[in-house]
Amino acid sequence: MTVIELTFPAGGRLHATPWGRHVNEGATEWPPSPWRMQRALVATWYLKAREIEEAVMVSLMDALASVLPSFQLPPAIQSHTRHYMPGRGSDKPKVFDTFVQSCDPIFVQWDVNLSETQRKALGILCERIGYLGRAESIVEAALLSEDTAIKANSYPLAEEANLPENAELARVLSVSNPETYSIWATANQPKDDPKAKGKKGKVKVAPPLIPENIFKALHAETDKLQLQGWLIPPGSRWADYTRTVNAFEPASISPRRSQKKIVTVARFAVASTVLPRITQAVSVAERLHQSLVRWADGMKCANVFSGKGSDGSPLENHQHTHIFCELGEKRDSLGFITLFAPMGFNTEAQEVIENVQRKALWGHGGHDLDLILLGFGETDTFDIPLFTKSRLWTSLTPFVSTRHAKHYADGRPKLDAEGWPIGSPAQDLRRLIQQELSLTPKAISQPAHSITVRPNRTLRVLQFQTQRFHGEGRHGHQAAAAFTIEFEEPVQGPLAFGYGSHFGLGLFVPVE
Repeated sequence: MTVIELTFPAGGRLHATPWGRHVNEGATEWPPSPWRMQRALVATWYLKAREIEEAVMVSLMDALASVLPSFQLPPAIQSHTRHYMPGRGSDKPKVFDTFVQSCDPIFVQWDVNLSETQRKALGILCERIGYLGRAESIVEAALLSEDTAIKANSYPLAEEANLPENAELARVLSVSNPETYSIWATANQPKDDPKAKGKKGKVKVAPPLIPENIFKALHAETDKLQLQGWLIPPGSRWADYTRTVNAFEPASISPRRSQKKIVTVARFAVASTVLPRITQAVSVAERLHQSLVRWADGMKCANVFSGKGSDGSPLENHQHTHIFCELGEKRDSLGFITLFAPMGFNTEAQEVIENVQRKALWGHGGHDLDLILLGFGETDTFDIPLFTKSRLWTSLTPFVSTRHAKHYADGRPKLDAEGWPIGSPAQDLRRLIQQELSLTPKAISQPAHSITVRPNRTLRVLQFQTQRFHGEGRHGHQAAAAFTIEFEEPVQGPLAFGYGSHFGLGLFVPVE
């Protein structure tokens, strides 16, 4: 058996209009058509998996097309949004964006045994597929083990079979059987007759060739098919599928979060009438920290936000939440906040992070900050500088040492074994890098008193807030400074060191 699990992380929505229907008709495709799924796999191959040989793709598409799949469809509802699309001048057409929404995954089963090479290729395609249906239908797919069995509640109905009780039919566009299609395509290839004459003696233009196999047929573009007069794409066929009559019962849905995935990153966009500056990163991060701790109060996941164990003792090795404030689009304004916890955000913690959006963050005489959750993931999910690799890193927010400088009685600084002044900001930064990264930097610049946040925007270190006003823990003992760090080899971010490193201070970004 070949079974694929499909989940839709963007609200559980599948945006898919059946073939031959207009988007404003409000029609939805349920189950998803096999034609659509195989086209999505081919598109993924072209964009993201060209290491798979074309011959393997041809054989894989033929194997999947040789049988009609069965589905295990979860409880779902139909819904829609209405909005106006921009047009020329005052023309703004109204669009009905209809979708099927479910909180549970769809399971698709083909009764076919793939070769090891084909399964490997299908596994790669499932890992890299981005969407199924319209671009709003973000999808995550997984190829399950060969011994997986599903409880099919939607399957193709044979021509002479009776419709099961409490079932209805759904007409779905499927892929033709490869052998049948090959015979048909060969027999119906247009003949190029240069002597053929049309009206007024003009030479007729031969119609386009029919794709030679299913793999080629899956490349068809809808606008070209319509211009050529095809009612359905070559290589496709209609199939009658059963589904339960209450497939879209609203009462049958019980929203719940998947229990299987722990993530380390959550990212917010920040909106406000007046955005705070990056110089206020500590205040913003501290307010967000208070809100997270309050929402998590009494829950098992509270330690990932508070940084304390069940006995109140501090967690070690910086495994709990870091709150990184990042630049927005304008000058030195704060535009994004990223939460990073090496210990991971479990299902309960993710719910807390979603709940924190319910109330504005700032208040108390300032402009309220609204948080918009962009999503959960890992360090490679979001393409942002914090999580890249680089040999050269520079301060985005000031580094504040937690140690005092050491001096002899006559005022001379005490030096360590390598000649660095003990307790100085540069020596403390070097010590923390060695302690937390198990690396010795190649070079650390002299302390700077300004930070270039953009090519045309420089801020003085003195403009930054470098003191927390709530909470416990060690405090900064020296003036803040900015540094540039160079490593022998590229180092994976994020890099944040010193006092307030969990609240936006001591944050470094790669030098481009």
